[in-house]
Amino acid sequence: MSDKSQNQVSVMTPADMPFGWRHVWIVSVSSLGQMIGTAVATLVSVLIPMIQIVGRPELTSVEQGLMGAMDLIGIAVGSVVLGRLSDRYGYLLFFRLCPVVMLFASAMALLFPNVCLTYLWLFLIGFAIGGEYSLDSDYVSELMPAKWRSTMVGVTKAASALGNIIVAGIAYLLIIQWQRAESWPRLMWILIFISALMILSRIYFSGSPKWLLEHGYIDKARKSVHFFLGKNIEIPQSEIDNAEAKLTESQEKNNETKPSFFEFVRKNGKKIILTGVPWACEGLGVYGIGVFLPILVLALGITHESPDMSRIMHVASSVEITFWISCIILPGFIIGLILIPKTTSIRQLASGFYLSGASLLILMLAYRFKWDAWISIVAFMAFELFLNIGPHLITYVLPPEVYAVKERSLGSGLAASLGKVGAVLAVFFIPIILEHGGITAVLTVSISVMIIGGLVTSFVGPSVFRNLAKEKIE
Repeated sequence: MSDKSQNQVSVMTPADMPFGWRHVWIVSVSSLGQMIGTAVATLVSVLIPMIQIVGRPELTSVEQGLMGAMDLIGIAVGSVVLGRLSDRYGYLLFFRLCPVVMLFASAMALLFPNVCLTYLWLFLIGFAIGGEYSLDSDYVSELMPAKWRSTMVGVTKAASALGNIIVAGIAYLLIIQWQRAESWPRLMWILIFISALMILSRIYFSGSPKWLLEHGYIDKARKSVHFFLGKNIEIPQSEIDNAEAKLTESQEKNNETKPSFFEFVRKNGKKIILTGVPWACEGLGVYGIGVFLPILVLALGITHESPDMSRIMHVASSVEITFWISCIILPGFIIGLILIPKTTSIRQLASGFYLSGASLLILMLAYRFKWDAWISIVAFMAFELFLNIGPHLITYVLPPEVYAVKERSLGSGLAASLGKVGAVLAVFFIPIILEHGGITAVLTVSISVMIIGGLVTSFVGPSVFRNLAKEKIE
């Protein structure tokens, strides 16, 4: 009897175990999807001006917007489709399949460097990244110790900053070395390498314990927990009992237990608004401004290039600017991660939106009244900083907080999809707005979108979390 009691004391649950190297491994593997997501966006910002030089100098603003938006359209579709399939058939299959699709599409873009086909390959890459966005936060949120959960989900998102920095840095060095716009297809080697790394890292991996538990595979769920966290880590008996009760209930209801997509939307209206609309607003800052950052910097008159500089060196200069702006993203994530345990998600998200909008307002005033260039540069850097402290980080952390396990992948996927719809609209229309309304119109629209994101968060967020608190009590 005493031996049994002693053994029970030594057994821990995933929620109360100490943070260790196993958690670092899980976060590292899951973070690669976020890294390649921003890597693609940064790569596209380099490809567009290079393609303009070598093959399509007549590329219109609409065509530029469409190319910039193709992987985002893929993400919007893939996050919902693969999120739904993952909820039904399990996480591990799609966690391994997504990087395989990315590798295939990246290799095709390298082997068949045709502009029209590039639209297709970018869509396929984005489709697979959409699946990543609906899965990686789920793995992290369910396997981290309770006190580290939100922080580690945030760390997973922060890996996206590495995608910006790595691609911008490598692309700049390669362009300087090649000095030929015709070499643009060879930049796809960057995505091929990251995709291959993702595939290798997931060969030795396991299924989601909570998904297995929710679907009645209790023994497999236990084995998966042991695989990830060690033999002395066990699923709480209360969770097993709860899963068995739900399984019995589902067997009685048969097909009624799996709500349709439209039933899910009706049931979770406020959650969808809270997790989706701010993510869509954040998409304008991260992708709309990010993809066309070099063009916007030139439109603001922050930098002045030598008139005798070759066109490919103009591209290199713009990529260098992108690299330095990308370096601001990482400190923003780090500050945001530090703030997560000290404040609420709603407060951090709303404040980030308002401060981002204020930074853009200063940037617009600096442009309109021709203030010193350093004021514009500081305002631009402040925008990137606040965007990543709040919206870019918290919109990713929020879905796992508000959705139950049985619908978390679909909820996260739908939020990511709405986010990418916002990003698609921003990337598509920013070059058109810039062409017809100028930089002032672009900044006015961007400020308005930041304010909308803050207002939706401020008004809808408290209501959603009050309802969650009531559900826990009941």
